[in-house]
Amino acid sequence: MVVTAVASAVGLVVDDRVLVGAPIWSKPFKFAVSFVAYCLSLAWMLSLLPRGRRVGWWAGTVVALASLVEMLIIVGQVLRGKRSHFNHATPFDEALFNAMAVTVVFLWLGTLAVAVLLLRARIADRASAWAMRCGIVLALAGAAVGFLMTRPAPGQRRGVSEVVGAHSVGVPDGGPAMPLTGWSTTGGDLRIAHFVGMHALQLLPLLVMVLAALAPRFRRLADERVRLRLVLLASGVYAAAFALVLWQALRGQPLIHPDGVTLAAAGVVLAAAALGTYGSLRAPTPAPTRVTATGAAATDTPREFAS
Repeated sequence: MVVTAVASAVGLVVDDRVLVGAPIWSKPFKFAVSFVAYCLSLAWMLSLLPRGRRVGWWAGTVVALASLVEMLIIVGQVLRGKRSHFNHATPFDEALFNAMAVTVVFLWLGTLAVAVLLLRARIADRASAWAMRCGIVLALAGAAVGFLMTRPAPGQRRGVSEVVGAHSVGVPDGGPAMPLTGWSTTGGDLRIAHFVGMHALQLLPLLVMVLAALAPRFRRLADERVRLRLVLLASGVYAAAFALVLWQALRGQPLIHPDGVTLAAAGVVLAAAALGTYGSLRAPTPAPTRVTATGAAATDTPREFAS
């Protein structure tokens, strides 16, 4: 995928062809970069499993092979000057798109197998464990958004239309779009929720790393229970943000032009995040209990909570 990303970057420079309103090499470039992050994250998580490594190896191999097949089809269609997604123009194009649909299912099932292993695994640091678990569950939800894109858009009919399916909602694909991402600026875009959900796989574990790095400077973060509360809060807020951008897209609303209802919902999510963070940092953590020589339970009360 790294090699494909570099080759696609070269294609963006030397090939001026445009397909569906975007440079023709932009899709393989974005997919390759995304797969680099996705596969590295899964590989790191698999390395932390205390048990089930053999099953994890097979699941990871399925994900890697499915990703490879999908990229071969995307790049092959770029070389032909054809769109890879939703293309039913000829029997060959339709067969390629159907093959991509099968690879996506296998990729999703392979990731699901890794998620089950992580949910069952006993990982010493609970904050890290729950960041990985929540991240991979949200990634599965984000990947599942792709299935919504295969539904016929208004005016499309299976077996008749050359294109069946769309990224955009309420407007045709290929219209005015945001720079770099290519997300629609005139209608809803399902790729936003797809992107947000998939990259929880990196962002939630990254949060744990940031909290651990800040722990020497902020005494409260040195407590694993505080870090766990913050990770669970962040996971809940992230899930709410994912649901919000998906709901916004399904209503045919551009990300950068939210209506009052969307802004109000976003305000509620932000307020919950702020109050939850304050509560997570302020709430006292229960002191660990030890047994004295006489057999009685004693509490090691931290000095900051001693009366």
